[in-house]
Amino acid sequence: MSTATVAIMTLSLLVFVGLLLANTITGAMINVIKDKIDISVYFKTDAPEDQILNIKQSLESLPEVKSAEYVSADQALQNFKEKHKNDPEVLQSLDELNTNPFQASLNVKAQDPNKYAGIAGYLNNADLKQYVDSVSYAKNQTVIDRLVALIASVNRIGLTVTIILSFVAGLVIFNTIRLVIYSNRDEIGIMRAVGASNILVRGPYFVEAIITGVIASILSLLVVFIFFIAIPGFYGGQTYFDLNVPGFNMNQYFYSHLFSLFGWELLFGIGVATISSFIAVRKYLRS
Repeated sequence: MSTATVAIMTLSLLVFVGLLLANTITGAMINVIKDKIDISVYFKTDAPEDQILNIKQSLESLPEVKSAEYVSADQALQNFKEKHKNDPEVLQSLDELNTNPFQASLNVKAQDPNKYAGIAGYLNNADLKQYVDSVSYAKNQTVIDRLVALIASVNRIGLTVTIILSFVAGLVIFNTIRLVIYSNRDEIGIMRAVGASNILVRGPYFVEAIITGVIASILSLLVVFIFFIAIPGFYGGQTYFDLNVPGFNMNQYFYSHLFSLFGWELLFGIGVATISSFIAVRKYLRS
Protein backbone atom coordinates (compact mmCIF):
# COMPACT_ATOMS: atom_id res chain seq x y z
CA MET A 1 0.00 0.00 0.00
CA SER A 2 2.86 2.37 0.75
CA THR A 3 4.39 1.65 -2.66
CA ALA A 4 1.03 2.27 -4.31
CA THR A 5 0.66 5.55 -2.41
CA VAL A 6 4.11 6.72 -3.52
CA ALA A 7 3.37 5.73 -7.15
CA ILE A 8 0.02 7.54 -7.24
CA MET A 9 1.44 10.59 -5.52
CA THR A 10 4.34 10.63 -8.00
CA LEU A 11 1.88 10.61 -10.90
CA SER A 12 -0.15 13.36 -9.25
CA LEU A 13 2.98 15.47 -8.74
CA LEU A 14 3.92 14.94 -12.39
CA VAL A 15 0.54 16.43 -13.29
CA PHE A 16 1.20 19.28 -10.86
CA VAL A 17 4.67 20.13 -12.20
CA GLY A 18 3.29 19.77 -15.73
CA LEU A 19 0.72 22.43 -14.86
CA LEU A 20 3.44 24.72 -13.49
CA LEU A 21 5.47 24.36 -16.69
CA ALA A 22 2.37 24.75 -18.86
CA ASN A 23 1.50 27.99 -17.07
CA THR A 24 5.07 29.19 -17.66
CA ILE A 25 4.83 28.39 -21.38
CA THR A 26 1.45 30.11 -21.59
CA GLY A 27 2.91 33.16 -19.88
CA ALA A 28 5.81 33.21 -22.37
CA MET A 29 3.35 33.01 -25.28
CA ILE A 30 1.28 35.84 -23.82
CA ASN A 31 4.42 37.97 -23.45
CA VAL A 32 5.25 37.33 -27.13
CA ILE A 33 1.75 38.49 -28.09
CA LYS A 34 2.06 41.55 -25.85
CA ASP A 35 5.39 42.42 -27.43
CA LYS A 36 3.74 42.47 -30.88
CA ILE A 37 1.30 45.15 -29.80
CA ASP A 38 2.27 48.80 -30.05
CA ILE A 39 0.96 52.15 -31.22
CA SER A 40 2.71 54.61 -33.49
CA VAL A 41 2.77 58.37 -33.01
CA TYR A 42 3.35 60.29 -36.27
CA PHE A 43 4.63 63.85 -36.05
CA LYS A 44 4.07 66.79 -38.33
CA THR A 45 6.85 67.49 -40.85
CA ASP A 46 7.70 70.81 -39.19
CA ALA A 47 7.95 69.34 -35.68
CA PRO A 48 11.48 69.98 -34.28
CA GLU A 49 13.47 66.84 -33.56
CA ASP A 50 14.45 68.03 -30.08
CA GLN A 51 10.75 68.46 -29.25
CA ILE A 52 10.03 64.93 -30.49
CA LEU A 53 12.82 63.60 -28.27
CA ASN A 54 11.35 65.52 -25.33
CA ILE A 55 8.00 63.86 -25.97
CA LYS A 56 9.79 60.50 -26.15
CA GLN A 57 11.41 61.18 -22.77
CA SER A 58 8.11 62.22 -21.23
CA LEU A 59 6.47 59.04 -22.50
CA GLU A 60 9.24 56.86 -21.08
CA SER A 61 8.70 58.50 -17.68
CA LEU A 62 5.09 57.23 -17.60
CA PRO A 63 4.66 54.02 -15.53
CA GLU A 64 2.33 52.64 -18.22
CA VAL A 65 5.00 52.82 -20.94
CA LYS A 66 7.46 49.97 -21.45
CA SER A 67 9.47 51.58 -24.26
CA ALA A 68 9.32 54.34 -26.86
CA GLU A 69 11.45 53.98 -29.99
CA TYR A 70 12.18 57.02 -32.12
CA VAL A 71 12.21 56.55 -35.89
CA SER A 72 13.29 59.61 -37.88
CA ALA A 73 11.86 60.37 -41.31
CA ASP A 74 15.16 59.41 -42.92
CA GLN A 75 15.28 56.14 -40.97
CA ALA A 76 11.68 55.36 -41.96
CA LEU A 77 12.61 55.91 -45.60
CA GLN A 78 15.65 53.67 -45.24
CA ASN A 79 13.57 50.94 -43.57
CA PHE A 80 11.02 51.11 -46.38
CA LYS A 81 13.74 50.78 -49.05
CA GLU A 82 15.26 47.82 -47.22
CA LYS A 83 11.89 46.11 -46.94
CA HIS A 84 11.17 46.55 -50.68
CA LYS A 85 14.71 46.09 -52.00
CA ASN A 86 13.50 43.26 -54.25
CA ASP A 87 10.63 45.31 -55.66
CA PRO A 88 12.15 47.73 -58.25
CA GLU A 89 8.77 49.21 -59.24
CA VAL A 90 8.12 50.43 -55.70
CA LEU A 91 11.62 51.87 -55.40
CA GLN A 92 11.30 53.59 -58.77
CA SER A 93 7.99 55.15 -57.74
CA LEU A 94 9.63 56.37 -54.55
CA ASP A 95 12.52 57.95 -56.47
CA GLU A 96 10.10 59.82 -58.74
CA LEU A 97 8.64 61.66 -55.75
CA ASN A 98 11.90 63.56 -55.22
CA THR A 99 10.96 63.98 -51.56
CA ASN A 100 10.71 61.94 -48.40
CA PRO A 101 7.03 61.00 -47.91
CA PHE A 102 7.59 59.55 -44.45
CA GLN A 103 7.08 61.23 -41.10
CA ALA A 104 9.12 60.97 -37.94
CA SER A 105 7.41 58.69 -35.45
CA LEU A 106 7.55 56.99 -32.07
CA ASN A 107 6.72 53.32 -31.65
CA VAL A 108 5.29 52.99 -28.16
CA LYS A 109 4.90 49.75 -26.22
CA ALA A 110 2.88 49.63 -23.01
CA GLN A 111 3.55 47.54 -19.91
CA ASP A 112 0.02 46.18 -20.25
CA PRO A 113 -2.24 46.21 -23.35
CA ASN A 114 -5.02 47.74 -21.23
CA LYS A 115 -2.93 50.92 -20.88
CA TYR A 116 -2.87 51.93 -24.55
CA ALA A 117 -6.07 53.95 -24.27
CA GLY A 118 -4.51 56.07 -21.51
CA ILE A 119 -1.30 56.54 -23.50
CA ALA A 120 -3.30 57.61 -26.55
CA GLY A 121 -5.21 60.08 -24.40
CA TYR A 122 -1.93 61.52 -23.10
CA LEU A 123 -0.69 62.02 -26.69
CA ASN A 124 -3.91 63.74 -27.72
CA ASN A 125 -3.72 66.50 -25.12
CA ALA A 126 -3.61 70.11 -26.29
CA ASP A 127 0.08 70.71 -25.46
CA LEU A 128 1.25 67.90 -27.75
CA LYS A 129 -1.38 68.30 -30.46
CA GLN A 130 0.65 71.04 -32.17
CA TYR A 131 3.41 68.51 -32.89
CA VAL A 132 1.47 65.24 -33.23
CA ASP A 133 -0.14 64.54 -36.60
CA SER A 134 -1.83 61.24 -35.76
CA VAL A 135 -1.84 58.32 -33.31
CA SER A 136 -2.49 54.83 -34.65
CA TYR A 137 -4.44 53.71 -31.56
CA ALA A 138 -7.83 54.45 -33.14
CA LYS A 139 -6.95 52.25 -36.15
CA ASN A 140 -5.56 49.45 -33.97
CA GLN A 141 -8.11 49.68 -31.17
CA THR A 142 -10.20 46.73 -32.37
CA VAL A 143 -7.14 44.48 -32.69
CA ILE A 144 -5.77 45.60 -29.31
CA ASP A 145 -9.13 45.02 -27.60
CA ARG A 146 -9.36 41.53 -29.12
CA LEU A 147 -5.84 40.67 -27.98
CA VAL A 148 -6.58 41.97 -24.48
CA ALA A 149 -9.71 39.80 -24.36
CA LEU A 150 -7.73 36.80 -25.66
CA ILE A 151 -5.01 37.23 -23.04
CA ALA A 152 -7.63 37.53 -20.26
CA SER A 153 -9.41 34.38 -21.52
CA VAL A 154 -6.16 32.40 -21.65
CA ASN A 155 -5.30 33.45 -18.09
CA ARG A 156 -8.78 32.49 -16.82
CA ILE A 157 -8.73 29.13 -18.60
CA GLY A 158 -5.21 28.37 -17.34
CA LEU A 159 -6.17 29.20 -13.75
CA THR A 160 -9.37 27.11 -13.98
CA VAL A 161 -7.57 24.08 -15.43
CA THR A 162 -4.84 24.34 -12.80
CA ILE A 163 -7.37 24.43 -9.95
CA ILE A 164 -9.41 21.52 -11.34
CA LEU A 165 -6.44 19.24 -12.06
CA SER A 166 -4.79 20.10 -8.73
CA PHE A 167 -8.06 19.23 -6.97
CA VAL A 168 -8.31 15.92 -8.85
CA ALA A 169 -4.69 15.06 -8.02
CA GLY A 170 -5.28 15.91 -4.36
CA LEU A 171 -8.47 13.82 -4.31
CA VAL A 172 -6.66 10.79 -5.74
CA ILE A 173 -3.93 11.11 -3.12
CA PHE A 174 -6.53 11.57 -0.37
CA ASN A 175 -8.45 8.42 -1.34
CA THR A 176 -5.26 6.39 -1.60
CA ILE A 177 -4.16 7.42 1.90
CA ARG A 178 -7.65 6.66 3.21
CA LEU A 179 -7.28 3.12 1.88
CA VAL A 180 -3.95 2.77 3.68
CA ILE A 181 -5.46 3.94 6.95
CA TYR A 182 -8.55 1.78 6.42
CA SER A 183 -6.31 -1.27 6.12
CA ASN A 184 -4.82 -0.32 9.52
CA ARG A 185 -8.14 0.38 11.22
CA ASP A 186 -7.77 -2.58 13.60
CA GLU A 187 -4.36 -1.32 14.71
CA ILE A 188 -5.84 2.13 15.35
CA GLY A 189 -8.66 0.53 17.35
CA ILE A 190 -6.18 -1.37 19.53
CA MET A 191 -4.15 1.79 20.14
CA ARG A 192 -7.31 3.61 21.16
CA ALA A 193 -8.34 0.72 23.41
CA VAL A 194 -5.09 0.84 25.37
CA GLY A 195 -5.41 4.60 25.88
CA ALA A 196 -3.15 6.03 23.17
CA SER A 197 -3.62 9.78 22.67
CA ASN A 198 -4.81 11.26 19.38
CA ILE A 199 -1.36 12.70 18.74
CA LEU A 200 0.24 9.29 19.24
CA VAL A 201 -2.22 7.68 16.84
CA ARG A 202 -1.83 10.35 14.18
CA GLY A 203 1.95 10.67 14.54
CA PRO A 204 3.03 7.64 12.47
CA TYR A 205 0.65 8.59 9.65
CA PHE A 206 1.90 12.17 9.58
CA VAL A 207 5.50 10.95 9.44
CA GLU A 208 4.60 8.47 6.70
CA ALA A 209 2.78 11.22 4.77
CA ILE A 210 5.84 13.49 4.92
CA ILE A 211 8.18 10.69 3.84
CA THR A 212 5.80 9.72 1.03
CA GLY A 213 5.60 13.34 -0.15
CA VAL A 214 9.39 13.74 -0.16
CA ILE A 215 9.99 10.46 -2.03
CA ALA A 216 7.25 11.21 -4.57
CA SER A 217 8.63 14.73 -5.13
CA ILE A 218 12.12 13.37 -5.78
CA LEU A 219 10.82 10.67 -8.15
CA SER A 220 8.57 13.04 -10.10
CA LEU A 221 11.33 15.62 -10.49
CA LEU A 222 13.70 12.85 -11.60
CA VAL A 223 11.21 11.78 -14.29
CA VAL A 224 10.90 15.38 -15.51
CA PHE A 225 14.69 15.76 -15.43
CA ILE A 226 15.10 12.65 -17.62
CA PHE A 227 12.42 14.04 -19.94
CA PHE A 228 14.37 17.27 -20.39
CA ILE A 229 17.56 15.36 -21.08
CA ALA A 230 15.99 12.99 -23.63
CA ILE A 231 13.59 15.24 -25.56
CA PRO A 232 16.07 17.87 -26.87
CA GLY A 233 17.85 15.15 -28.87
CA PHE A 234 14.85 14.96 -31.17
CA TYR A 235 15.01 18.69 -31.94
CA GLY A 236 18.73 19.29 -32.33
CA GLY A 237 19.33 20.42 -28.75
CA GLN A 238 16.09 22.37 -28.38
CA THR A 239 12.70 21.43 -27.01
CA TYR A 240 9.54 21.77 -29.04
CA PHE A 241 8.57 24.89 -27.08
CA ASP A 242 11.92 26.58 -27.75
CA LEU A 243 11.18 26.24 -31.45
CA ASN A 244 7.68 27.69 -31.19
CA VAL A 245 7.96 30.40 -28.53
CA PRO A 246 10.49 33.08 -29.56
CA GLY A 247 12.78 34.23 -26.79
CA PHE A 248 11.83 31.39 -24.44
CA ASN A 249 14.18 28.50 -23.63
CA MET A 250 12.41 25.74 -21.74
CA ASN A 251 15.62 23.88 -20.89
CA GLN A 252 17.19 27.01 -19.47
CA TYR A 253 14.04 27.81 -17.50
CA PHE A 254 13.83 24.29 -16.06
CA TYR A 255 17.45 24.12 -14.93
CA SER A 256 17.42 27.64 -13.49
CA HIS A 257 14.18 26.95 -11.57
CA LEU A 258 14.98 23.36 -10.58
CA PHE A 259 15.00 24.03 -6.82
CA SER A 260 11.91 26.23 -6.87
CA LEU A 261 9.98 23.55 -8.79
CA PHE A 262 11.15 20.96 -6.27
CA GLY A 263 10.03 23.26 -3.47
CA TRP A 264 6.54 23.62 -4.96
CA GLU A 265 6.32 19.84 -5.40
CA LEU A 266 7.35 19.29 -1.77
CA LEU A 267 4.81 21.84 -0.59
CA PHE A 268 2.01 20.29 -2.64
CA GLY A 269 2.93 16.64 -1.94
CA ILE A 270 3.56 16.97 1.78
CA GLY A 271 0.65 19.37 2.25
CA VAL A 272 -1.93 17.18 0.51
CA ALA A 273 -0.62 13.97 2.11
CA THR A 274 -0.60 15.47 5.60
CA ILE A 275 -4.08 16.98 5.29
CA SER A 276 -5.41 13.72 3.83
CA SER A 277 -3.92 11.72 6.72
CA PHE A 278 -5.40 14.13 9.26
CA ILE A 279 -8.90 13.92 7.77
CA ALA A 280 -8.80 10.18 7.10
CA VAL A 281 -7.62 9.13 10.58
CA ARG A 282 -10.08 11.46 12.30
CA LYS A 283 -12.92 9.08 11.43
CA TYR A 284 -11.33 6.30 13.46
CA LEU A 285 -10.46 8.59 16.34
CA ARG A 286 -14.15 9.42 16.74
CA SER A 287 -15.28 5.80 16.81
